[in-house]
Amino acid sequence: MHITAQRVFVFILTLWVGSIITVGYIVTPTLFATLSDSQVAGMVAGALFRVEGIISMILSVGLIVFANLLVKRGCGRYKNIRWYLLAMLVCSVISAFVLEPMMDSLREEALSHGFPVMLSPLAQAFSRLHTFASIVYLLQSLIGLVLLWRLSKPID
Repeated sequence: MHITAQRVFVFILTLWVGSIITVGYIVTPTLFATLSDSQVAGMVAGALFRVEGIISMILSVGLIVFANLLVKRGCGRYKNIRWYLLAMLVCSVISAFVLEPMMDSLREEALSHGFPVMLSPLAQAFSRLHTFASIVYLLQSLIGLVLLWRLSKPID
């Protein structure tokens, strides 16, 4: 029932989770490995994570709405899927509206004193926030992979 809609759902989800993995675990490490200035690499990575965060918020809300439509049309397997999508949305919101602004503030404060953040007295606080942001991003990635795994079962 509604096989095409379910395939479109899985296709969009796959592209989204693929972009999360690509930005977080391929592009960002490559930036730091190839650019000689880690401050520039960090600024570029931050910009990429901001874009990824916007994409994540839009797609998670869109897929929650899509899942609701599928549930209303009798595709019961999407009932619990909405919770995974909500968890991914929460991860995106925490990153975009809590962690990134705090990290940006520390970075700007350090730069106003003439230091890159990692060479300033704020380095420890920045590192803690960065670690927490990395954990949230990993959690979002893992939730996305689990969601893909659950949806990889044959369609009802």
